[in-house]
Amino acid sequence: MSRSTFHVDPAYQPAMREIGLDADAVFTHPDIKVWRSITERENATLDATLADGTAVRWHVKRYRRRGSNGTSPAKQELEGVRLLEAADIPTVKVVGHGDVADGRSFIIVEDLAGYAAADKLIESGRATFETLCAATADLAGALHDRALHHRDLYLCHFFAKVNDGGKADVRLIDAGRVARLPRWPFRGRWIVKDLSQFWYSAEQLGISDANRRAWLERYARRRGLPSAEPLRHAIERKAKSIARHDAKSREKQPTRNVSIPAPAPSGKGPG
Repeated sequence: MSRSTFHVDPAYQPAMREIGLDADAVFTHPDIKVWRSITERENATLDATLADGTAVRWHVKRYRRRGSNGTSPAKQELEGVRLLEAADIPTVKVVGHGDVADGRSFIIVEDLAGYAAADKLIESGRATFETLCAATADLAGALHDRALHHRDLYLCHFFAKVNDGGKADVRLIDAGRVARLPRWPFRGRWIVKDLSQFWYSAEQLGISDANRRAWLERYARRRGLPSAEPLRHAIERKAKSIARHDAKSREKQPTRNVSIPAPAPSGKGPG
């Protein structure tokens, strides 16, 4: 008979004990607030204040069932984060992960304090696409140069922070589908898919064609490619396919793209 398991990074174990979390409590703890609920998972935040006054904010993904191949979705996300870390791609810090005996699983990650989703920064006027262009293009180029692909490379999965000098620092999140690129000739198809996802999400924000082309040129230079033009034609075709699929997904799950809530001033989380 399977048992619940909970693996916690040693640095977070004292806080985890104080908050009172074990594998089963991840699904019942009153301080874990769900902000998105879709077919396959729940996204939630945990905001707490420790006895010494330290404010804690963790992000929790709770998966309702195992994947179609019998694997744990939480473990897949953990493996994706580990692949990014091994390739020196800036990402999130994993606090803990585990499985419940009934097949549910979960992963908990540290909050990227000071960072925000690139699309939200642009929408709110806190940053421009031009400000984020170089950092996001370079990160995408590094990802592919290191033989990885993301498979959900939308703008919302680049978390950015812009310093006083106007330079952007970017992290890549949502690593549940990160994997090693296959060998040629199949590698190019997956690279185009990643780039098309970015292209489509930028287009949805109203980013001009000229700015998207500038981003792609930066990406091509980062990878030492002679030209971005062959990529652009393939990307534009794929982006149209993504648009059709996205329209259907929004119709089926209209709450799928809601945003992570900001922490409440009290440190106790959103209401």
